[in-house]
Order: sequence, then C-alpha cells, then structure tokens
Amino acid sequence: MGRYARAFGLLCLVGTAQAHDIKLSTWNLDWLTVRPAGDPAIPPDVGRRTDQDFARLAAYARRLNADVVAFQEVDGPAVARRVFPTDAYRLFLTDDPVSQRVGLAVRGDIAVTVNPELTALNVTGPQASHPLRGGLDMTLRGGSATLRVLVVHLKTGCWDQPLTQKAYSCPTLRQQFAVLDDWVLERQDEGEAFAILGDFNRRLTLADPMMQALEADAPMTLTTAGHASPCWGGEYFIDHILLGNAARQWLVPDSLRVMLYRDAKEEDRARLSDHCPVSVTLRLPDDPAPAGG
Repeated sequence: MGRYARAFGLLCLVGTAQAHDIKLSTWNLDWLTVRPAGDPAIPPDVGRRTDQDFARLAAYARRLNADVVAFQEVDGPAVARRVFPTDAYRLFLTDDPVSQRVGLAVRGDIAVTVNPELTALNVTGPQASHPLRGGLDMTLRGGSATLRVLVVHLKTGCWDQPLTQKAYSCPTLRQQFAVLDDWVLERQDEGEAFAILGDFNRRLTLADPMMQALEADAPMTLTTAGHASPCWGGEYFIDHILLGNAARQWLVPDSLRVMLYRDAKEEDRARLSDHCPVSVTLRLPDDPAPAGG
C-alpha cells in the first residue's frame, strides 16, 4: 500500500506556522444529518448521531485546527455549525438539492470570494432521481496571494478500474473527470494557483489514467502520491488534495497529515466517520509567485 502518511494529534504541531501558512484539509463526515429515521432523503441503514457524537466531532475539528476545511456529506449549514462553530469559521455550502452536500469552513482572517458553483459535476442532470453533487468553487486570499479552491465529492464505485470499464460507475466518473479537466484548463488560462480537494472516490496515483488525463493539460501535485492512509487501521487514499500552478511551490514539504480518531474503537466508526481528515500546509508568499507549474 505504500508508506503511511504521518498521523498527528497534537495542537502544537501547527503552533509554529508563520503568518501566511495555511493548513488546508478535507474531511468526509459520512452522512452527517439530523433528519429523523424514515426520512426518504436518507438510506434506511444510515445511523443518526447523538448530541454526544456531535460534541466528539466538534472536539476533533478543534484538534484538527485547520485554517480551511473542505467537507463532504453534510446535510446543510445548521448541521455543519455543530462541528465548525461560527465563532471559529465561516461556512459555505453548495445549493445542491441533496443531503450529502459539500462545503468549506474558513477561518475569519482569510478573505473569501464565492465563485459560481460547478454544477456540471452533476453529470446525471438536476432532474435525476439521485442527482450527484456539484463542486464548491471559491477564491481564498492570504496576504497578497490568492488560491482558487474547488471542493468535490465524486461518484463512488470506480475505485481503480481501467478507463475502458463500463461498470462500477466508471463511465460516470470519467465524465466528472472531464468536467474537472475543463475547470483546470480555465485555471491555466487565467494563471491562477489552485487546489482541488475532497472525496474523489478513486485511489488516485501518479500512474492512474484519470490522474494522467488531468496532468496532460496541467502539471499538478498529488499530495497523497506514494502514501497510504493510516485511517481506521490502514487503507488507500480516496480523499485527495491536488495542487496546480503556483500552489505547487507553496506546499510545505512533508506536511501531509492524517488525523486519527484517538481512543476510538471500530464500533465508533459509524458515530464519527469512516473517513479521517487529510491535510497539507501551504506557505503563501507575501508576493505572488509566477503562475507556471
């Protein structure tokens, strides 16, 4: 599976960050909802969190201590606030008519511009019985540098099958990667530093054909490349952070981290999440670097 990304759990690990260091994280919160049992928007086998479960997730969010958290599978802003309180973060979510929405929690000292949602990622169309998620597209400013951020949660099922595979949701995922490719080409044309992060539902590696298709148009850094995740005893990464243009030079070496649920047992997985937060640190310059990758 490759060498494990470094796990962490202490706030002091981020205490030495400089003025324009930004800790960027992605965290799938696994059907985070307060809808009652029997609600048609939620599968019947999805468990419901108790107040204690929400308190534990909020405690883990404090321990994560990220400046920017891309989150997935969150059922609206009221639910998100129970994990990311408004005294610490501003919250932004897509307008998707689904219970598994994506969003971004941003520290108050980071300037934010909200760009049009990337609705094209819902390749099944808005009238589908089970529509897919759009992408949250935002621009962050730290110091004098800007970072364009796209938060995604792609179609599940096509973990590592070849591009020719016609089952396992692979045709749908290929369509979504084509949408990502168009978005990346726009960032290239505009010379913007960018990051794509979230749950790709794909075990991306540098040799993966979907990753290679993206890189054919724009060199990118797959921050999880060469690593396996220690989450819940060890697994391949499907939660990724991709960096392009000047953001590749901003990556602090060896800053990839996976936050484990310390003292949690296997039976706690459904009460917390089946995903662990993944993060990297970017060191934004006082003066923006050239955009070329």
